[in-house]
Amino acid sequence: MSHDPWVWIGAFLTIGILSFLYKENPFYRFCEHLFVGVANGYAIAVTWHLILTPRLIMPLQGGNYLVLIPMIIGLFYFCRFIPKLSWLVRIPIAVALGFSSGVSIPAIIQADVIKQIQGTVVYPHLFANWQQGLWAILIFIGVLATIFFFFFSREHKGILKPVSYVGIIFIMVGFGASFGYTVMARLSLLIGRLQFLFGTWLGLIK
Repeated sequence: MSHDPWVWIGAFLTIGILSFLYKENPFYRFCEHLFVGVANGYAIAVTWHLILTPRLIMPLQGGNYLVLIPMIIGLFYFCRFIPKLSWLVRIPIAVALGFSSGVSIPAIIQADVIKQIQGTVVYPHLFANWQQGLWAILIFIGVLATIFFFFFSREHKGILKPVSYVGIIFIMVGFGASFGYTVMARLSLLIGRLQFLFGTWLGLIK
């Protein structure tokens, strides 16, 4: 059994969170509130040291007063607590949404559209290896069938019906793989916690 007090604190908090599997209880709520408080404190410290200090305070000390503009826009968030001025909170929200949309849209088009199209196109050199060629054809068929499944401008009958059915199969395979990946990730987290409890804390396993 470990003699490190930090290990005992970690084991205490781990058991507190896992106690929710039985039912909600004060022990679990204490651990949950502690986690939220520590996470908020960590986020505030990171924001202060990595964003506010290098991007606002240091430029102001260097005479760059242009940073006052985003600072004032950001302060509008606190108008939420003043009923007569609460409408001003729309300004920083609009700026944040506009900026994030402008930055993310080109990246999403490049990563999720252009790269997907490039990955779907079947090139002759792919058939140099028959396995690679087979997977390329499967991807091509799967993409076309899935697109046809979401083509609702015409009723799914005639040739569209079997193609849409193939699209459903590919969609279900995708959902199943995604669900299996999520379950495996959660199980890996649980195994890590059990190894900590029975190994690092109690010393029952090596």
